[in-house]
Amino acid sequence: MAKAEGRIFGYESPEKIRTDFLETFNFDSPGQYIKTETSEFIAACPFSGLPDVGRLIIEYYPEGGKCIELKSLKYYVVSFRTVGLFQEGVTKRIYSDLKEALGTNRLKVTTIYNTRGGFATTCIEGAL
Repeated sequence: MAKAEGRIFGYESPEKIRTDFLETFNFDSPGQYIKTETSEFIAACPFSGLPDVGRLIIEYYPEGGKCIELKSLKYYVVSFRTVGLFQEGVTKRIYSDLKEALGTNRLKVTTIYNTRGGFATTCIEGAL
């Protein structure tokens, strides 16, 4: 048996996610399709505390007259690094936070996690 078998690394609760980092700017083009993504997304597995690494894709139409400011989005995304959440819950949380910040119903959040335990997982919340 591996010496690390059964070990759990510590992780933070979802209250540590920094929604206060999210900033928007006014943008008057509700029909423009906006897509931004990063391959540097990390959250913690709530079973082991090990990192869940993957791609985060955010797509939206700024119907609420706002765009997300990218540096603030990066800081918000980094705040997930030590938070223990299931992959599906992460996707839903990001969707909810961005929907509130942007004031749009045309929002889609996709997370594509690196293969772990033989499974590659993609989670999608929302629709355009």
